[in-house]
Amino acid sequence: MARLEDYDVSNPFQGTVVKTERLTPQSSDVDIHELVLKVDSDHFDFESGQSVGVLAPGSADFGNEHHFRLYTVAGKDDAEKILHICVKRCFYIDEFNGERYAGVASNYLCDLAQGDEITMTGPYGIPFSLPEDNSADILMIGMGTGIAPFRAFIKHLYETKGGWKGNVRLFYGAKSGIELVYMNQHKNDFEHYYDEATFKAFEAVSPKPYFDEPIALEDTLAKNQEEVWSMILNPETHVYVAGLSKVKGMLDSAFTKMAGSETKWERRLAELKAGGRWQEVIY
Repeated sequence: MARLEDYDVSNPFQGTVVKTERLTPQSSDVDIHELVLKVDSDHFDFESGQSVGVLAPGSADFGNEHHFRLYTVAGKDDAEKILHICVKRCFYIDEFNGERYAGVASNYLCDLAQGDEITMTGPYGIPFSLPEDNSADILMIGMGTGIAPFRAFIKHLYETKGGWKGNVRLFYGAKSGIELVYMNQHKNDFEHYYDEATFKAFEAVSPKPYFDEPIALEDTLAKNQEEVWSMILNPETHVYVAGLSKVKGMLDSAFTKMAGSETKWERRLAELKAGGRWQEVIY
């Protein structure tokens, strides 16, 4: 993966916050926001699976003019030049002094209010491309804020494209149920598609989130192994993966078991990639 410092930020543009909404309940210690941004650019053209760069104000203590981070497009409206991004408020522990620090960009974005302006760059990355045949099967697997591109993608399938004949399956993992962004009791955008005959979504959460037990994505895939593996073997299936880099290890483990060996899975994955049927957005 490219380093953040390798991205071109030489052509910034401005955006204005149209709306900011917390996607997790106020009672949760997990703070995830959706920001709706109106873009001031004549070259506004973002697609599902691409990312936008945010230039948050830098720290004078470290001599940084700005703090650059990437966020995946969770939705867009070309006519109004509006895009949506999903942001999780982050903190980290300094491994040397043990102190807790706020993530610069995520806290900056989560604290913005309607009417505030931000500086952005992009787009970056190759957008998710749809199969030409709408009877092809689609398998989507995401974790955490990796749900963002799938929110936009599914809306495109069923609203912009007018529906999809092939099976569309979404596997989504998060630490707890309230962190299932766009699929929790506070905000459930995907409920609009449950009446579609071809759409199903599967949730995977940690059995003991407060004890840091891992997200049960592998278990959820294993419980649905027959359907999942038949889709993987189907030469008409397209697979889309999004989330933190650890999702790749989880998938390798799950699919190795389904395939019967690591060698067999590596061969199958290579075939999917060679055929352009495996696309991923990894952070």
